[in-house]
Amino acid sequence: MLLQIKAIKLNYTNPFTWTSGIKSPIYCDNRIILSYPDHRTEIANFLKEIVIKKFSDADYIAGVATAGIPMGTLIAHILNKPFIYVRPKAKEHGLHNQIEGFLPENKKVVVVEDLISTGKSSKNAISAIREANCEVIGLISIFSYAFSKVENDFNNNGIKVFSLADYPNLLPIAIANKYIPYDVLHILEQWHLDPKNWYSNFFE
Repeated sequence: MLLQIKAIKLNYTNPFTWTSGIKSPIYCDNRIILSYPDHRTEIANFLKEIVIKKFSDADYIAGVATAGIPMGTLIAHILNKPFIYVRPKAKEHGLHNQIEGFLPENKKVVVVEDLISTGKSSKNAISAIREANCEVIGLISIFSYAFSKVENDFNNNGIKVFSLADYPNLLPIAIANKYIPYDVLHILEQWHLDPKNWYSNFFE
């Protein structure tokens, strides 16, 4: 689905450049999902099922600003649970809120991301919620690059993470549906193992 609507694009001959400078054969923009009502509803329902099955004791749903807000709102609406969202940092004016919405202490919260890459924005949101004296019981996302370091960091931090799709499982699907040829699989797998040096190893 994500490949079909071009929320995920693969380009191994002319890689994308991330803000960090890393060259990547994949670009993910899950905000495109919002423009497809049927897909949007389907994905929201898939994520809702994760909350029900894995985090049935959740009191709140929290979206990570900005891309996690729309899907988080949909999930909270379907489950009839309160919703908050978390900014990257506190506002510099007004009430100086980092968490927007009403969040009492001692609540159990599931955090919603659209994409997990380095995990920085997710960790930031989790820290803010914990500082508000609430418990983050899980993190869910539409897609994850599934970098081992990031997954280990979450695990060591006591965070259970579930994603609908991830990079390692995307590749065979992309090959089966002829988005990429089989003979480049090794190149794309190597990016996942060493994204920082991948471009120089294969293209320079």
